[in-house]
Amino acid sequence: MALPPLFDKLRLPLVGAPQFIVSNPDLVIAQCTSGIVGAFPALNARPQPLLEDWLVRIVDELAAHDDAHPEAPAAPFAVNQIVHKTNERLQADVALCVKHKVPIVITSLGARSEVNEAVHSYGGIVLHDIISVGHAKKALEKGADGLIAVCAGAGGHAGGLSPFALVHEIREFFDGPLLLSGAIASGKGILAARAMGADLAYAGSAFIATAEANAPEAYKQMIVASAAGDIVYTNLFTGVLGNYLKGSIEAAGLDPKNLPESDASAMNFAGGSSKAKAWKEIWGAGQGVGAVHEIVPAAALIARLKREYDAALGGLCRR
Repeated sequence: MALPPLFDKLRLPLVGAPQFIVSNPDLVIAQCTSGIVGAFPALNARPQPLLEDWLVRIVDELAAHDDAHPEAPAAPFAVNQIVHKTNERLQADVALCVKHKVPIVITSLGARSEVNEAVHSYGGIVLHDIISVGHAKKALEKGADGLIAVCAGAGGHAGGLSPFALVHEIREFFDGPLLLSGAIASGKGILAARAMGADLAYAGSAFIATAEANAPEAYKQMIVASAAGDIVYTNLFTGVLGNYLKGSIEAAGLDPKNLPESDASAMNFAGGSSKAKAWKEIWGAGQGVGAVHEIVPAAALIARLKREYDAALGGLCRR
């Protein structure tokens, strides 16, 4: 099954993952105008009315880019909706996505038929985060158009399955849009995701170390300085297993090797985040950070990924 036509504008088969706090209109616009899907969580726009301002700005600036560069139109953008029952903003945020006809909505932490139907009402598509085959089948039953397989090594709330296993099992029953997340921070990784059976790669951590990202300078520098061995997998901070920078955990006075456990009841999005204020300096990141060596504009990062992707594809064909 081919990808929906809205993906035809991509110049690299990549979606910039929506990241809490980090993703903002500056980053999304830079990603889209550079030829990949840019995305942000609706909850990043706070207070809630700010979401409409962000949507208007993104739509207007991408349209202006297209007018000025008809030979290289911008890729579509996406908004991430946390559909967990504690997200009191969900209905209002979805209504704004419908009003402004957001091309792609990414749903996480639950599958809701009414959200999918709202997005479909204007021709948008829904991609749903999953970490297991059970979650994948439930999302499709609820009306999701595509899946994002969040595998071992991904930043933030990550699954524990190998991408080789999860992508294979999903492809046994689903031939629609499939994205792969998990330690992808190079052009070779993007090509590997496609070779494995995914249509698009899904990457976030590398974009933390960009000029446009809404992250503290210390966070960006820690991304550059870290490697896979500096990532800690724990459910302490949100109640859901996720990957975090060891350095930020140590800076909070905790021992990364001896963290207590939490559970899903700790999740609460009523205030816009599942992170308690005590953990606001705990920084998420995936195992692909070892491929990030400098802080650059998002366009430069995407150009680097494109060069690597093309070189890897050419090298594989010669091999």
